[in-house]
Amino acid sequence: MILDWMRNLEVGIPELLESHIKVLIYAGEYDLICNWLGNSRWVNSMEWSGKQAFVSSTDKPFIVDGKEAGVLKSYGPLSFLKVHDSGHILPTDQPKAALEMLNRWIWKSFGRIFRLSQT
Repeated sequence: MILDWMRNLEVGIPELLESHIKVLIYAGEYDLICNWLGNSRWVNSMEWSGKQAFVSSTDKPFIVDGKEAGVLKSYGPLSFLKVHDSGHILPTDQPKAALEMLNRWIWKSFGRIFRLSQT
């Protein structure tokens, strides 16, 4: 089980960003294991060429079914999403928000479209 232990993978993310590979970091606002504030702090302090622009970018609401389901910060290839009313297991706590997050990510509309409704 030692190989399954937590490792700091943040050190490899700047290289991905510099290669224009999109990176999504998300956290539930009630996650006690990987809390959103700690994640937000390391994402905002990470050294890469777009750091200042990312840090100064404004938070935008992440809307699902006409309601704010979270807060999104995005610049270039980096996006950070804090999901409301969720703990560590986002798909269990907020299944619609989790599916919407993945759909937008897969279809590359994450940083551009914030208001989609599910039918």
